[in-house]
Amino acid sequence: MNKVIICAIETSCDETSVALVQDGNILLSQVTHSQIQSHQIYKGVMPELASRLHIQVISQVIEEALNRAQITWSEVNGIAFTIGPGLVGSLHVGAVAAKTLAWALNKPLMGVNHLAGHIHANAFVKEIRYPCLALVVSGGHTELIMMRGPLDFEVLSQTQDDAIGEAYDKVGRLLGLNYPAGPYIDELAKNGQVTYPVPTLRIEKDSFSYSGIKSHFNNLIHNANQKNEAINVEDMCATFQDIAVSQIIERLDYAIELHQPKHVIIAGGVSANSYLRAQATNLMKTYSNIDFSIPPITYCTDNAAMIGAAAYHYYLEKRFVSLNAKVNPGLKLT
Repeated sequence: MNKVIICAIETSCDETSVALVQDGNILLSQVTHSQIQSHQIYKGVMPELASRLHIQVISQVIEEALNRAQITWSEVNGIAFTIGPGLVGSLHVGAVAAKTLAWALNKPLMGVNHLAGHIHANAFVKEIRYPCLALVVSGGHTELIMMRGPLDFEVLSQTQDDAIGEAYDKVGRLLGLNYPAGPYIDELAKNGQVTYPVPTLRIEKDSFSYSGIKSHFNNLIHNANQKNEAINVEDMCATFQDIAVSQIIERLDYAIELHQPKHVIIAGGVSANSYLRAQATNLMKTYSNIDFSIPPITYCTDNAAMIGAAAYHYYLEKRFVSLNAKVNPGLKLT
């Protein structure tokens, strides 16, 4: 089969990213413009600001990505963009850019699910074997997904309330940490001990829950502040991270035993967390007959390369969308 090159655009939140990806696992180029500094003052992403910043740089990022790949538009087989989930305004910017390219160049257009992109980022590490069990952990998602093919997704379990990334950001704000809080908590926890009390979680093994954990640490920090008690931030971070990640590992272990996949992968922004990566790696040592992969840090956070990796399979299955396709901020993986 001839090589397939996809131009992928990712603008679901606060990263303007464009990549040229060949055959779903060869990165020809990627250019990503981050907005983190613009949103840090708000301790979170401001949707309207994010949309405006995407508009300002999208054309430049597309041009630079093509130049870095050292190819021409005639060599590109298709245009892909994130159709959802994400912030509606941000998604619109990427969609309009992709539709414009597809129309002007007469190329097929693919609307890729953001979560499918996160999962297929693992293709840059090793070929995904099926059936595959994917753990997706991010600011908006905490899910275990069984895949029997590249675009065959069955959600086995998901959070009953909040996502793990959302819990990290909430606890980080309570502790006065910068946005995004996840990397700061991860780093501070390395020098801390699990010394603070933790709640007893009464949830099923096939689901997740972070609302109670958020409330517990909110109360701990609020009560300490009310009493003018000093908070050991490193110990607080270590205690929070331990219970947050332990829940993930316990449910991952349960799902592996139950479903016996050939490959286990971890995906999403929180997969960059060093404690989660270490705990998952230790767990998988007990399953030596199962392939295991976590993407490099650069492929964990939002990026266009992962959209290009997933779009390759959309292209092979001819899952194209029209120029009238609408973005869906609440799009489900299934």
